[in-house]
Amino acid sequence: MKQRILSALCAAMLLVGVLSAGEALRSGPQVGSSKIPAFNPLNCTGAHEGKRTCLVRLNGGNPVAMIFARDVSAPLTRLIKMIDEATARNSKARMGSFVVFLSDTIGSKQLKELATRERLRHCVLSLHAPDGPKGYGLAREADVTVVPYRNRHVMANHAFRKGELNDAAISKILADVPKILPKAKAR
Repeated sequence: MKQRILSALCAAMLLVGVLSAGEALRSGPQVGSSKIPAFNPLNCTGAHEGKRTCLVRLNGGNPVAMIFARDVSAPLTRLIKMIDEATARNSKARMGSFVVFLSDTIGSKQLKELATRERLRHCVLSLHAPDGPKGYGLAREADVTVVPYRNRHVMANHAFRKGELNDAAISKILADVPKILPKAKAR
């Protein structure tokens, strides 16, 4: 009898694990939302380096690729480089981009070195506490959350657990960049 109960319990736990692994992760402001609250991360690169400045306000109504990340990884670095390039290509549309690292262990020096090593020119790297800014609803299990928006209106949302960000996911994110650009200026 105990073995049957134990077997049933294990099967149920396995089923819950399989189901939750297949669920889409919700993190950050969702598509259609116009709630992109202001917050002040520590900017480690860019024009306001070393200051707590709101990148949402600085970008105003411009198209923006906003990324939240919990750790530096090779796939995230590839994504940041590609977003930096997209920002440069779409400078006439005044596109902005920034990454907010939600961490107590990553330092400003590490992010400056990353920006230098990868030759980042447009995408601002910043730091915030691990819980993320209030009102953003960032999931703890989200390793990377990407929120492209314009006029503080969310046009797409991509959230990834640790190890889920890959080249296919990066391609999907980049395919959403034109959604935030004015139609005549999309490149």
